[in-house]
Amino acid sequence: MAAAVPPRGALLGLDLGTRTIGIAASDPDRRIASPLRTIRRTKFTPDVAEVFALMDERTVCGLVLGWPVEMSGAAGKRCQATRGFAENMLRLRDMPVLLWDERLSTSAVERMMVDEFDLSRGKRAAKVDAAAAAYILQGALDALGRISAGAGGERAI
Repeated sequence: MAAAVPPRGALLGLDLGTRTIGIAASDPDRRIASPLRTIRRTKFTPDVAEVFALMDERTVCGLVLGWPVEMSGAAGKRCQATRGFAENMLRLRDMPVLLWDERLSTSAVERMMVDEFDLSRGKRAAKVDAAAAAYILQGALDALGRISAGAGGERAI
């Protein structure tokens, strides 16, 4: 991914759920990931149209998708669905895509929302998917900032 994107430009992070897609974006210098929004999944075409609109609006040069490996490290059915989503996106638009290990990202974000922000369950539910996307994207940003030869939890498509 580091070699596939220009030295400067925002990245978009996605946390693909079965019912929602959490979306986060980085700053153009790729230092900070910020939650943007959560979209309710309907069908692939309108979902991707919304993602592409955000990419265009923010001049995004690459995409980081949460890679939902199982706790054992095995790539299960959710990984197949994520790979299929990414491959279908790539048929519509050529862009660098990085699959980033997202194990425990939602749990970590929910724990932080409770422990540090004391958010109720209802308030957490509205924000957790976009926050998880930011958590995933921030992990990738941190690694990309220090990677010189492919170390980290990345997997390119």
